[in-house]
Amino acid sequence: MANRYLDWLRQADADLRHARHALDDSDFEWSCFAAQQAAEKALKAVFQKSGMDAWGHTLTVLVANLPATAQPSEELVKCAKVLDKHYILTRYPNGFDSGAPTDFYTEEEARHAIQCAEDIFEFCRHQID
Repeated sequence: MANRYLDWLRQADADLRHARHALDDSDFEWSCFAAQQAAEKALKAVFQKSGMDAWGHTLTVLVANLPATAQPSEELVKCAKVLDKHYILTRYPNGFDSGAPTDFYTEEEARHAIQCAEDIFEFCRHQID
């Protein structure tokens, strides 16, 4: 079976671009979700490159289980925790007592999510190069 880590990294880059476009369109919840997806796929690219499987969507768990040669900084762990919060609440209205996700997300949160995703992406790209 072919190792498709570059496909995962390319899709992570595409998701990051989508996060920026959503920010520009003031779709802040989608920007946050796309940022989470970019980071998840970039991390999974590192696992693929190492010949390991990575399942699940919790970035904090993925980061904690990275190969020993790819240990992240504490700042990257914090970014994973920030982005983990954007996996479900960004998409489902029942995450809140009332209202839709679009009512709750802000430009500041989207910018922070994108920065975290960019940091994780660059870390992963460096692990693969």
